[in-house]
Amino acid sequence: VQLQASGGGLVQAGDSLKLSCVASGRTSIILNMGWLRQSPGKEREFVAGISWGGPTTNYADSVKGRFTISRDNAKNTIYLQMNSLRPEDTAVYYCAANGHMLTTRYNHWGQGTLVTVSS
Repeated sequence: VQLQASGGGLVQAGDSLKLSCVASGRTSIILNMGWLRQSPGKEREFVAGISWGGPTTNYADSVKGRFTISRDNAKNTIYLQMNSLRPEDTAVYYCAANGHMLTTRYNHWGQGTLVTVSS
């Protein structure tokens, strides 16, 4: 499975941004997908996850109520709608597939997309 993330950029605190991740290749093996992020000097952390065939979603406490993960199975795409962005949300955001939600243990990874939130 190949994953291609996009949508990052430079925004101000309080703004919104929407990330996309398109899966290609052996998409039939996808069970779930997720967004993870890594800030400078910090370990990679789970942000949000979604099952591929059902309604299950999970969020890190730090983004609950601000971020929404969604998917479009027909387009093999997941999205991360990020609202009320804060400077501490600045990170490289990665999409990943087939992992343990609420952890960073995923089998397939895309390249990151940088989100910078200025104060």
